[in-house]
Amino acid sequence: MPVGITLADVGKVLGQSWAGYTVSGILESRHGGDVSMAAMQLHWDIFCRVIDNYGDIGVCWRLARQLLAEHGREVRLWVDDLASLQPLCPLVDPAKDTQICQGVEIRLWTENAAVDRVSDVVIEAFACELPDWYLTAMSRCPSKPCWINLEYLTAEPWADDCHGMASPHPSLPLVKYFFFPGFSAKSGGLLRESELFAERDRFVTESTEGQPLEISLFCYDTAPVGALLDAFRDSAHPVVCHVPPGKPLAAVQSHLGGSGPWQHGNALIRPIPFVPIDDFDRLLWRCDINFVRGEDSFVRAQWAGKPFVWQLYSQDDGAHLVKLEAFLGCYGEGLDAKMQTTIRRMFVAWNLGRNIGLAWEEFVSNRAVIAHHNRNWAEKLAARPDLASALVNFCASKV
Repeated sequence: MPVGITLADVGKVLGQSWAGYTVSGILESRHGGDVSMAAMQLHWDIFCRVIDNYGDIGVCWRLARQLLAEHGREVRLWVDDLASLQPLCPLVDPAKDTQICQGVEIRLWTENAAVDRVSDVVIEAFACELPDWYLTAMSRCPSKPCWINLEYLTAEPWADDCHGMASPHPSLPLVKYFFFPGFSAKSGGLLRESELFAERDRFVTESTEGQPLEISLFCYDTAPVGALLDAFRDSAHPVVCHVPPGKPLAAVQSHLGGSGPWQHGNALIRPIPFVPIDDFDRLLWRCDINFVRGEDSFVRAQWAGKPFVWQLYSQDDGAHLVKLEAFLGCYGEGLDAKMQTTIRRMFVAWNLGRNIGLAWEEFVSNRAVIAHHNRNWAEKLAARPDLASALVNFCASKV
């Protein structure tokens, strides 16, 4: 830290109006061009377009909170659909274009929005493309912000090769970097709060031996829900299945009729209210097996250390199946061939809607072995830097 600059000075900067400046620009002007303080990159903008209802905004909301809580960054989250954020954080008011929730500034992203400042780090989540008005403002900054395209999660090898790749803008003096979450040491890692495992282990204390299996069901409308419910019905293992509102509940109602709860053979199918993002983690910790989808719930299910079944967003060209096989390849390391086949059969059956009954019985009969493997898998992933920390370090290296 340059001579004469204290943490109090930084606090004063954070408390000021930022109109027209980056943190780097303020520090340059205040300290005679000494930009070593700029490496702190205090202020971050995250842009998110909601496509998958809760997955995209779930990732961005978790990232924003962690950057603030664990790295001391000032975060502004731009989102085009506040109504999708509100169930994850009930404090959000969808009627307010600008608000502060849990210390994060939230802005409604519209085509007519105006930028009052440009941040040190700018993240466009999942290739959402920054608005022209913000790009123009970025290009005019004397000290250019670190511009990140936070990509979708995949275990495919090409993502490791592309992680950190620079992409100069074709007409503006700006460079964008591609940041890939992932499962390998070469990737950007996964979102994981520093106290997550400690909280999980405090929560999971009681044995459920001899009790019905508790299952959470979070899926897309393309999932073969009817076949799964019938497998629960005929299962040798009593089941209590928790179903949130939206697409999962609609699929259950389509198969069973009425509004529930339903006693379906050996299974009790129970509707539950939509829960905020932290309570969703607790639901995953509570359940014995979790059916998850997309990206955010997929990652959180892995941190839970419980058996899970993942549904990918279906693509017409079958690209989601390539993505599935890539994940199963790394996730299955350490398991014998028979157990790898058991897990693969369940995942493929769930994504293709084939032979659900047989796949389920084999999967659930081996749940103890799978649970042990998943606990070890979570510990293995957690031995690497989490995504927020990796992102902070990566951006600092680009100053």
